[in-house]
Amino acid sequence: MRDLSSHDPADAAWLRPGQTCWRREPASRIALLHDGAAYFAAARRALLQARRSILLIGWSFDPRVRLDPVGEAERESMADLLRRLKAQRPDLAIRLLIWDMPWPISAGNDHTPDSVRAALGPRIDFRIDGTLPYGACQHQKILVVDDRVAFCGGGDFEVNRWDTQAHRDRDPRRRLPSGDTYPPRHDVMMAVDGAAASALGDLARRRWLDATGERLAPPEAGPEGFADPWPDTVTPLLRDVEVGIARTEPARAGRAAIRENEALYLAGIRSARRIIYLENQYFTAPVIAEALARRLAEPEGPEIVVVLTERSPNGFDRLTMDGARRGLIARLRGADPHRRLRVLAPRTPAGGPILVHSKVAVFDDRLLRVGSTNLNNRSLGLDTECDLAVEALPGAPHDLRRAAIARVRDGLIAHHAGCERGVFEAALRQRGSVRAVLDDAALVSRARLCAVVASRRGPLARLVEAWHLGDPAGTDDLWRPWRRRRALSLAAPVRERSSPPRAGRVRDPVLSETSHPSPRPSPAREREPVAPSGRNG
Repeated sequence: MRDLSSHDPADAAWLRPGQTCWRREPASRIALLHDGAAYFAAARRALLQARRSILLIGWSFDPRVRLDPVGEAERESMADLLRRLKAQRPDLAIRLLIWDMPWPISAGNDHTPDSVRAALGPRIDFRIDGTLPYGACQHQKILVVDDRVAFCGGGDFEVNRWDTQAHRDRDPRRRLPSGDTYPPRHDVMMAVDGAAASALGDLARRRWLDATGERLAPPEAGPEGFADPWPDTVTPLLRDVEVGIARTEPARAGRAAIRENEALYLAGIRSARRIIYLENQYFTAPVIAEALARRLAEPEGPEIVVVLTERSPNGFDRLTMDGARRGLIARLRGADPHRRLRVLAPRTPAGGPILVHSKVAVFDDRLLRVGSTNLNNRSLGLDTECDLAVEALPGAPHDLRRAAIARVRDGLIAHHAGCERGVFEAALRQRGSVRAVLDDAALVSRARLCAVVASRRGPLARLVEAWHLGDPAGTDDLWRPWRRRRALSLAAPVRERSSPPRAGRVRDPVLSETSHPSPRPSPAREREPVAPSGRNG
């Protein structure tokens, strides 16, 4: 592995407002929450400290979810908790905005918007968002408490999201309301405070305005000594850092598309020099694969580790997402003359599958990002997404930050490999190559972290893969897969060659805080089924 100086004067900031992110705001504390048990516990503690405002933006929500299924409040549902808080603090505004999930995606749900409202009660403001272009979904996962602490990442408050880092094969605590158990799931959230949390509040209020037409004022600051909503059980990963907020939003009337998440991914892939680490639910975006292929072709390019679910849990995702990723992985393996690529899937101690639902990327020890953005076409240009990123610039002042980012990467790989982080870090220092460590069967069991192998495919799967059916790249090709196929074949080279975008291009616009179109009504009879465009989750 090359010895790369952290003082390279050519290195410039990757988080650039208006290009690769929306805003860059300071936080006095940030933390990563690994898996649903950690997030649910932290969220509950923050909610208990809320005094002015609770604002939740999500893809899905089930009021029956229990945030503490094994502790003192094991019988208390999310609806119970929110109703209790509202009763104790009548001035506390509690608002939830969830995607208006159409049939057939909602067919498996045993709750409806009306049943959610009934469970929450009339004093909690629950809304559904059906204002996005047909086929697009509200996929951001943001929880903001008093504009003082906020959470963002891959997790929704659903009944099959809770799991511990142990990912036990049979854990009786992973239980649906029906009594059935559900399989292990890996997810990651980021917690932030300070101005970064307030900025996420601004973003959430913009989404509320777009969906409802109602403009919300930021919550008033509390008096001196106001309760700190930061969860007291959560140890900060870093203190006093800037947090970049990157978005995806679809094009719609009067607005260009926002593709900051795509731009930030491409900037990281283009600039990384040592290790690119990606873990994601999906991997179907040709623009990402082509950018990675260019780096693999370089004699001195970075090592690339991609961690995915071995096999999607439902038939639709296996057909659309697994089918399309097959071609991308084959393309990358064929473009890897120096054998620097590893595409892997984690398993439980007994060899069972783990659903990777997280959306994490680490580029060298330079940039850490966590959010809702999948590595599929729709997350880069069609659905609403939000990612948070922390950057460590070259130089001694950021030594602690770089060390923390590297610890996150090494800890995640070790977690999936079933070994201690310290053991993995020591092996990495000794061997100087992440692939050398991953290839050592004495350190990394093939039963815990295995290579993703393409399954056999029939004629339908080949058709879906060729045309990216179920994974549109934007509103222009939503119902025109023939346009999508041509656009995706051209998109990767064009976008990857791009410098910062020129004014007026659709790629990375910066919208003013006051430019909001009037929301259009979305009665159910006007919506069409979105099966041709798939879904995120």
